[in-house]
Amino acid sequence: MIQPIVHGFILALGLILPLGAQNVFIFNQGANHKKLIGALPVVITAGLCDTFLIVLAILGVSLILMSLPVLQIFIYTIGLIFLIYMAWSLWNEKPASLKKYESMSAKKQIGFALSVSLFNPHAIMDTIGVIGTSAAIYSGTEKFLFSISTIIVSWLWFIFLAIIGKFIGSIDRTGKYIIILNKVSSVIVMIVSLVIIKNIITLFF
Repeated sequence: MIQPIVHGFILALGLILPLGAQNVFIFNQGANHKKLIGALPVVITAGLCDTFLIVLAILGVSLILMSLPVLQIFIYTIGLIFLIYMAWSLWNEKPASLKKYESMSAKKQIGFALSVSLFNPHAIMDTIGVIGTSAAIYSGTEKFLFSISTIIVSWLWFIFLAIIGKFIGSIDRTGKYIIILNKVSSVIVMIVSLVIIKNIITLFF
């Protein structure tokens, strides 16, 4: 029973560690809010989205998605639109200590978190191509333990990112470094957008 748990933990950790739009956004929101609770909407939304994708991948339902080119193009296009808007917002966002109005609202956090989680082609391919196929070697209780292990890793990682972001935001009293972080985050998101544009072109040609 230990094998599927360890397998799921290591696999999920390896997939979630690389710096992507989702990780950058969660870290950024942790840093930009005065209190950690302000970043809870993005943490919860990202956790629920990852849980949803993992369950779909393990059930095999999401394989249908990737077998239809029209749906692939739709996912890429919607994701691209959200990412470009997110990059623009991050570029112009300032930490709460430097402005009178509040940091990114809960509604906006949820919207962005949904876009970088559910409309992220790379996240979908990770869950389908890696987690989904890896889960196929297990059945019954072992498959359940594997699934729970991968889901727990996602939730713990998102909470960790928000906490680290908050810690860095607390150290930076002037907000100068947070502004730089916002700019860097925006550039990373734009790079992800360029990759998606390349994928859309590949699907057409």
